[in-house]
Amino acid sequence: MSQPEHPDEVSATDCADYLEQIVYFIDNELAEADCDAVRVHLDTCNPCLEKYDLQRTVKSVVARSCSEAAPQELRDRVVFRLREVQIRITEG
Repeated sequence: MSQPEHPDEVSATDCADYLEQIVYFIDNELAEADCDAVRVHLDTCNPCLEKYDLQRTVKSVVARSCSEAAPQELRDRVVFRLREVQIRITEG
């Protein structure tokens, strides 16, 4: 990542680089040195911290909703539609 001219300045490119890493950071898929760099950046960059918080919240909501079962009526309709598509594909 590029070094800013002044230590307190962070370029948009730096933020873009860190934002790409946030998903991996949230999933604990970064090397420890990279995690440390992301933590330092988040401690000093409020816009990136806000995006990190949003990503973490979205991931949490999605994970929670994946554990919920769909109502049986909805499941039945989806299975019915899938079978219709399979029949059309095999007849086509």
